[in-house]
Amino acid sequence: MSNQSLKSVYIATGRRKEAIARVRVKPNGKGKITVNGRDYDKYFCTIDQQMQIIKPFNVLEQQDQKFDVTINVSGGGNSGQAGAVCLGISRCLVEMDPALRPVLRKEDLLTRDPRVRERKKFGHKGARKSFQWTKR
Repeated sequence: MSNQSLKSVYIATGRRKEAIARVRVKPNGKGKITVNGRDYDKYFCTIDQQMQIIKPFNVLEQQDQKFDVTINVSGGGNSGQAGAVCLGISRCLVEMDPALRPVLRKEDLLTRDPRVRERKKFGHKGARKSFQWTKR
């Protein structure tokens, strides 16, 4: 347990749909969150996605303790990337303090969303959409 308190940076990975987020959380920082070198509110434009990213911190009510979060995210779209970042931050917080697990679990922040894109089938336009059928 003592060697965990000596760690200066906690690293975790979050995934959703096709997106993969590599998250680094540094405790005792200034509260800055950067995504791919940009500020998180510049990278994620919608309020919903911004709220999803800071949700793990809001659930724990740890505004007095500031964390510097650095995120590398790739693949997928904005929604999938926001979900992947949320999962990665939650996993970092649990690695930092295992006592937070029940609180984050209750808010469903530690569950990886298993839904992924369905593959395209042959003879179809997409996964399920067919070509137009004509009788004659």
